Amino acid sequence: MTTQHDDRPDFTPYDGPAGGWGSVRSLADIIPREENMAVTTAELLRQNKPDGFACVSCAWAKPHPPHPAEFCENGAKATAWEITSQRVTPAFFRQHGLTELRTWSDYRLEEAGRLTHPMKYDRATDRYVVAPWEEAFAAIGARLKALAPKSVVFYASGRASLETSYMWQLMARLYGNQNLPDSSNMCHESTSVGLKAAIGVPVGTTRLEDFDSCDCILHFGQNVATNSPRMLHQLRSVAKRGAAIIVFNPLRERGLERFTDPQNPIEMATGKETPIATQYHQVTAGGDIAAMTGIAKWLIEQDQIDHDFIARHTHDFAPFRDKVLATDWADIERESGLPREAIEQAARAYGKAKATIAIYGMGLTQHVKGVDNVRMLVNLLLLKGNIGKPGAGPCPVRGHSNVQGQRTVGITEKTELAPVEKLKEMYHFDPPTEKGLDTVEACAGIIDGTVKAFLSLGGNFARAVPETELVEEGWARLDLSVQIATKLNRSHLIPAAGETWLLPCLGRIERDLQDGGPQRVTVEDSTSVIHYSLGKVEPASPHLLSEPAIVAGIAKATLSPNAHVPWDRWVGDYALIRDEIARAFPHFFARFNERLDEEPGGFWKGNKAAGREWDTESGKAEFLVPEELNATGFAAADGRFRLLTLRSNDQFNTTIYGYSDRFRGINGTRQVVLMNRDDIARAGLSAGQTVTLVSDAQDNHDRRVGDLIVVEYNVPPGCIAAYYPECNPLIPLAHHAEESHVPAAKSVPVRILG
Repeated sequence: MTTQHDDRPDFTPYDGPAGGWGSVRSLADIIPREENMAVTTAELLRQNKPDGFACVSCAWAKPHPPHPAEFCENGAKATAWEITSQRVTPAFFRQHGLTELRTWSDYRLEEAGRLTHPMKYDRATDRYVVAPWEEAFAAIGARLKALAPKSVVFYASGRASLETSYMWQLMARLYGNQNLPDSSNMCHESTSVGLKAAIGVPVGTTRLEDFDSCDCILHFGQNVATNSPRMLHQLRSVAKRGAAIIVFNPLRERGLERFTDPQNPIEMATGKETPIATQYHQVTAGGDIAAMTGIAKWLIEQDQIDHDFIARHTHDFAPFRDKVLATDWADIERESGLPREAIEQAARAYGKAKATIAIYGMGLTQHVKGVDNVRMLVNLLLLKGNIGKPGAGPCPVRGHSNVQGQRTVGITEKTELAPVEKLKEMYHFDPPTEKGLDTVEACAGIIDGTVKAFLSLGGNFARAVPETELVEEGWARLDLSVQIATKLNRSHLIPAAGETWLLPCLGRIERDLQDGGPQRVTVEDSTSVIHYSLGKVEPASPHLLSEPAIVAGIAKATLSPNAHVPWDRWVGDYALIRDEIARAFPHFFARFNERLDEEPGGFWKGNKAAGREWDTESGKAEFLVPEELNATGFAAADGRFRLLTLRSNDQFNTTIYGYSDRFRGINGTRQVVLMNRDDIARAGLSAGQTVTLVSDAQDNHDRRVGDLIVVEYNVPPGCIAAYYPECNPLIPLAHHAEESHVPAAKSVPVRILG
C-alpha cells in the first residue's frame, strides 16, 4: 500500500481538553467536506433520539430524555461519512481497476463515497462491472449449493440491526453451519467468556442510571475520548460529585484527564474544564493483572472486604485469597510497572467506596491472558460486593453500534449460546450443533484453504484481522467472496479465484421503504437496552436494497423452500422479524414490538447477575485464581518491545476519517511509532527517524511494517504504540487470548530496525 503521510507531517503537542472547541473545529472540517451539509446538520438533531436513528458508530448508552445534541465528535463524523454526497458509480470502476485501488489508502477508499449498484468482479478487465440483483442472487446461490456447508463463512460486522442479524444467523444454520464469526471475536469475546464463567452472564450488569449513584469508578484500558465520547457526560457528572475515578492505562488519554462540555455555553465561553481522573496510573501493557492483584492484596490485608457478600454469593474465595496474599510486592511492581505506593493509593480509594463501577475496554480483552484480565476485574468487584447493587458492577464498553445485540439474537459459533432447539421447533429443520468457526479459526481456514467462501454482512474483515498478508493471499484462492457494504474498503479489492460480488445496501440513516411502509430497525447498546432506529434520508441510490432484502435474496436462491420461513413477508414488514425474535428468545424479547412502543427511550432486556442470580455451575459468583501476573503471553527480552495497536482521534475501527490525531498531537500521517524518550536513546534512535517494526514471535515467519516515524511520547518503558489496522500484519494468528481467541493486539512482541 502507499505511504500514508504527507511530506511534512506535524507533531505539535495539543494542550486542549477533550470536547470543547477542538471538537467543534473537527466537525467544521468534515461536514462541509462531505458536501451534504444541510442534510447532515438536520440529521444530527435526530441522532440517538427516540424518534430518530441510532448512531452507526459506537454502542454507548443513550440517555432518556436525551441531551439536546445527543451525538459526539466521532458520531457526527460517522453520520457525515455515511450520508455524504460522494458516489462510487459504475463510471468510477470503469476508471479505476482493483490493482490500482489496492494502492489507495483506507481513507481515500471510503472517502470516494457511497456504492450505488450491485457489482461483479470481471477478471479480464480487473474491474467491477454492474450486474442485476437477480443475477447476483442466482450466481451466489449456485456457488453456495455446490460447496460443502462447513467450508462457508457468514461474517457479521457490528452495525447490522437485530432484525438483519437474526435473518443472517438463521440463513447460516438453515444452510448447515454455525460459521458465524463477528466483530465480537476481535474485541470483547474475552468479556463474553470471562463474565459468563464468573457471574453467569456474558455482558456487563451496569445501567446508565448507575452512574448517578456510584462513588468510585475503576477505569481500565479504554480511551473514552476516541472510542465512546458521549460517556464523557457521565464521567463529568461523576467527577463533579467528587467521586473517585481511578484510571489504569498505558497512555495518558486526554478524555480521561479533562473535558469541556461542548453543550455547556458557560464552559465553551470561558474555556472551563472538568478534571476527570482523580488518579491516573500508567500501567505497563499487559500489567493489569499485577496491578489488580496488588489492590486485592491490600484490601484483604487491611480487611477492607465485604465478608457477608463473599460468604453468601461467591465460591472459591479461599484459594484466591491465599494466592494473592502469597504474591510478593516486588513481583507486582515489576509486572505492573507501578510502584507499590501508587497501587496502595488506588486500593485505599476503592476500599472506602460504597458503590463502584468498573469500566474497561480492549486494553483488558486483547491480551493472551485477556480472559484472566476480565475475571481478575470481577474478583475486585466481588471483594467489595460491587455486583448487583445500585451504582456498581462491570461495565465493558462495546465498540460497534450493535455488536452486543448481534450476539443476543444468535450471531455466534457456539451452540450453547444459540436457541437451536427452539429454532428447530419454529422452522422444522435440524440445526447444526457442531461448533462453528470464530474469527481466528476462519482466518486459519482462509489461509489453509479449507474455507472456500466468505460472505460478509458489512465490515472490512481482511483489513481488520491479524496475519494480514497470509489472509489476503488465502482470500485470493476463495471460490466465492460476497461483500454487503455501503462504502468501498480494502476487503472488496481482493478478488476471489472464483466469483467476487459487491452488494450495496441502504445505510441505517436512510429511508427504508418496504411493502409494509417505512421500516424501523432495532439495536442493543452497551448496557443491554434495546432501541428503535428510523432512517429518513433519501437513499444514496435507487439501486440499493435493504440488508434484510439482500439476506432474503441470497437465502431464497440458496436454500430449499421452507413454508415456515417467509423471507418475503419479513422483508416487507420488519415487525414480523421482531415477532420471530420474541419467539426464539422469549426471556429477552417477550412482547418485543409492544415494549418498544411503550418505552420510547428503549427497554432493558434484563440481566440475572444484576439481581444477584448467578447462572454458574456452583450457583454463585466465582473467584478466579490468577496463574500469572503478566497478561502478554511472552517474556521480557533485550530489544523486545510490547506493541500496543490503537486508534487515532480521526478513526472508528478500520474507517479513517482523516489524518489528525488531535489529542496526541499527530497530524498528517498515520505512519508513526510512539516511543518512550529513554527507549529511543537506548535503541540508538532519534525522534523523526524512520524505522521498521519486525515481529518477534519467534515462529520463523517474517512479519514487518516499515516507513514508521519515531515520535517521542509518554509511553511506559518497554512499550511502544502504533496505529491499527496498519500494524495488524505484525500480529501472528496464534497470538490471541486463551479461551476467547481475541487477537492479542494490545501486547504484540516486536523489535525495531533503524
